[in-house]
Amino acid sequence: MQPITMYTGPHCPYCTMAKQFLKSQGIEEITEIRIDQNPAGYSEMQQRTGQRSVPQIFIGETHVGGFTDLYALHQKGRLKSLLAGG
Repeated sequence: MQPITMYTGPHCPYCTMAKQFLKSQGIEEITEIRIDQNPAGYSEMQQRTGQRSVPQIFIGETHVGGFTDLYALHQKGRLKSLLAGG
């Protein structure tokens, strides 16, 4: 199983939905980087993604995007293989 890293912020409904969705898929371990508590994490997120909004989700080293991108991968049937490392 690939590691999941998620950049999140406070009061972010899409962050909450992404975490709940991943848990519904059997993912219990998510490395969460709260950008409001970690300014260096926010800079890192911007450098890695070119984005300023949260959530920004990585599966392994693959940048998935936000919650809607994550869910779209699931709907296309590609999420499980990405999680498995394929």
